[in-house]
Amino acid sequence: MGKDVRIAAGLLAFLIVAALAPPVAAQGQPPSQRLAQAPAPRLPAMPTEVDVALVLAVDISFSMDLEELALQRAGYVEALRSPEVHKAVANGATGRIAISFFEWAGVNIQHHLLPWTVIDSPESALAAAAEIEKQPTRRGQRTSISGAIDFSVRQLDEAPFRALRKVMDISGDGPNNSGRVVTVARDEALRKGISINGLPIAIRKPGYLDISELDIYYEDCVIGGQGAFVIPITEKAQFIQTIKTKLIMEISDAPLEPARLIMPAQVRVPRVSCTVGEDMWRNRMGN
Repeated sequence: MGKDVRIAAGLLAFLIVAALAPPVAAQGQPPSQRLAQAPAPRLPAMPTEVDVALVLAVDISFSMDLEELALQRAGYVEALRSPEVHKAVANGATGRIAISFFEWAGVNIQHHLLPWTVIDSPESALAAAAEIEKQPTRRGQRTSISGAIDFSVRQLDEAPFRALRKVMDISGDGPNNSGRVVTVARDEALRKGISINGLPIAIRKPGYLDISELDIYYEDCVIGGQGAFVIPITEKAQFIQTIKTKLIMEISDAPLEPARLIMPAQVRVPRVSCTVGEDMWRNRMGN
């Protein structure tokens, strides 16, 4: 009887040790491999909805001088640091927006400085401003507004959230002279429900590839969609305040004023040729 009890006790102890021991295969693996088998921590997910998905497309063609490039960059940085912009974000239906920021020149020149970033607090806005500010200054040849529109559309199509509104904002100091015709790119974007706003920069005296009525060109050939607007910059001192005002309008969906609301381009005959940039380039360069 005593012998049977000792055998049973030993067997029970063996079973307990075996049950508590890790699998043999895992014991023979290096620690790094065993750690690799552990489930990876999950990154915070993007919110499913934002008030507006806003693409900021900023001209860096060689027609912009270095001072203008610096003022333009500073305008967006200071706007994102502005308490007025933070308030506009907080007052939205969801209290958050998403922005994507890139700089562009010719048809294949797009430098993505800030991929989709959710702004839902002053801290996140300040972080986005710092990320844009630290990027190096670049420049590029030609002016492809159509290329900037197409790149913006791809960003909006691939956005990892649902936006109540989709908006792109195009800044530039000249007409389209590279890539496909700007109205073709614009009309495709409008059919997707995207609004396009414009920030024409008309500071310098027009050169041989510039036009004197750049704001009208933007109104008739570039912008469109619900509530679309143009705010021209005609003096360097206007950069920071104008960009902040524009950003607040885009975030809050507030009209500039009733008289400045722009009708969809299809219902109005353009007052300037929408291929004026391409025509000037061919006449000057011969291609």
